[in-house]
Amino acid sequence: MLRALSGLTTRGRCLLAAGAAAAVCAAVLNERDLLRVALFVIALPVLVAFFVAAARLRVGAARTLLPERVAVGRSGEVQLELWRTGRLPAGEVLLEDGLPYTLGTRPRFVVERLPLHRAVALRYPIQPLLRGVQQVGPLRATVTDPFGLCEFERELIGHSRLLVVPRVEPLGGMPAGAGVGSGDDGSVRLHAGQGETDVVVRHYRQGDDLRKVHWRSTARRDEIMVRVEERPWRGGTTVLLDRRAAAHHGTGPSASIEWAVSFAASVCLHLRRSGHRVRLLTEHGDVVADTPGDGGAQYDHVVLDALAALQPGHQRDITSGYDLAEGQELIAVLGTVSSDSVHELARYRPRGVRSLAVLLDTPAWSAGVIAPEQRAAATGESAELLRAAGWGVVVAGPHSPMPRVWVELCRAATPRTAPIGGVR
Repeated sequence: MLRALSGLTTRGRCLLAAGAAAAVCAAVLNERDLLRVALFVIALPVLVAFFVAAARLRVGAARTLLPERVAVGRSGEVQLELWRTGRLPAGEVLLEDGLPYTLGTRPRFVVERLPLHRAVALRYPIQPLLRGVQQVGPLRATVTDPFGLCEFERELIGHSRLLVVPRVEPLGGMPAGAGVGSGDDGSVRLHAGQGETDVVVRHYRQGDDLRKVHWRSTARRDEIMVRVEERPWRGGTTVLLDRRAAAHHGTGPSASIEWAVSFAASVCLHLRRSGHRVRLLTEHGDVVADTPGDGGAQYDHVVLDALAALQPGHQRDITSGYDLAEGQELIAVLGTVSSDSVHELARYRPRGVRSLAVLLDTPAWSAGVIAPEQRAAATGESAELLRAAGWGVVVAGPHSPMPRVWVELCRAATPRTAPIGGVR
């Protein structure tokens, strides 16, 4: 009863105030007829509140996301179903569903008459602007009695998880030459030449077996190096995504890291659909996704789901200490890289294994902060260092179409006398 009285609307409170004032006037003027009117006015909102509390009006709802996984820029839909149970009729119901600004405007619905034991279907569109794991909800309802004297706010549904995956661009063509993802060619390439077979090594870590120490590399580098025994002799491609926050510029959907994530997703899915084994890593060797077995359509969901939840890293430089691709061909999507990071990426790469890089001109994502000539100098220096190390490099800006960048990257995979120019 107290809860019902606390839900009185402005109309109900005005009736109580008017009834109390009329009762005082009736007592002062000794007017019995006015007193009867005052009692009726006071009793009306009190009785309504009592009956609403006694009837236990219950409103139920259900939410369905169509689909539960949607790409950035694509349209989705949220379906709501609303019903009631109870002995008294319901008045007006105001619904408001919680929605992040990256999914669109917050929807509001007004249902004037809610039928008994029959669901009312509602729906509203969503169009995600930013990847990530988004929360839709909670759904709140403000229920009013038929007289408009009492209202109650209730949370009908909690949060629903919506996965916003990065946008995937269709790509065409493959890097020229043999060995991308093909087992036989990859094996031949890794074993070609005279002398000892190339050995993949990395820095010694606490707990490594001392029997795996590669003494020749240890003597050459003057630090303990161990062999990586589980070498991917089967051909394949490693896609490296630079997710360092310090390496990217811009905010929101137009940030350079979002371009990098979308391009990495497009490359992984394109290579996988061409029948190649693909492994997606971060700049520090953390595996984001790997092709299960021979791949399959499920790999698309694995990659996209992992990239949807990927957060920027807080490291300043790339300091792996070993070949991140572990002997496989490498396609790196890089932000701003220092000279030390370039040397770190190049020093552990085996000879004869193809290395490609898409270097983002990240200052261009925050135009006006750095002069254009400074942007070109900083990006150009990193590109020249990578080319000098034998990498094929393409420079991409915020307005570079991803299919065109991929075509230029495929051309950069072919040995040339002159380096490939950047894409702007």
